Amino acid sequence: MSIHLERDLDALEQDLLAQSALVEEMIRMACKGLCERRIGLSDELLAREPEINRREVLIEEECLKILALHQPVAVDLRRVATVLKTNGDLERIADLAVNIGERNDAIAAFPELPLPEFLERMADAAIAMVRDALDAFVELDVAAARRIRLQDDEVDNLNRRVIDRVYEIIRESPHLVEPALHLFSASRHIERMGDHATNIAEDVIYLVEGEIARHRRDPHPGSAASNFTGQ
Repeated sequence: MSIHLERDLDALEQDLLAQSALVEEMIRMACKGLCERRIGLSDELLAREPEINRREVLIEEECLKILALHQPVAVDLRRVATVLKTNGDLERIADLAVNIGERNDAIAAFPELPLPEFLERMADAAIAMVRDALDAFVELDVAAARRIRLQDDEVDNLNRRVIDRVYEIIRESPHLVEPALHLFSASRHIERMGDHATNIAEDVIYLVEGEIARHRRDPHPGSAASNFTGQ
């Protein structure tokens, strides 16, 4: 690998990590605001979205420039591909944070709507998934990346429990149908954050091992580990 390519790849990954810090801040704000029913949450999140979008475009352009100028192969090509895909997942996670803010504004208008006890736990689990996926990327930790699939199962289960409670609210309090449906959507947005975190984790596996892990499940996800060989 040339010195110029290594320099450009390092700068690219640093740009991605800066983007990830902004996205993590957004999802924490969105989930905390939802659980607290904070008025005006959507405006706060919308104000942050243009910077996320701007950075997403710049990172994509930088990926394409590296591909055109350096024509990387093997692990260097996987590094660019992983940044490109992770960049897209981060932008979509930020979009979901904005969506949660919009749902929250509708929910906050109905203080009598009970929030399911599992909601905050699910939000914390989804935030942890995003953080852990990005840590796995930084550390090139395949074992940690594989464990994130188990975390995704937990988020999915909590989402189902929240939705079951939403159905109960609709049956018991028909006048709360509208905010209950917004709560349903907010829960789904949080669950989708976990899905994107899983995508990032699977891209880490691809980066380190060259294995396309999407749509596949390991029989024992917690036991799989691999050293980065640079192959």
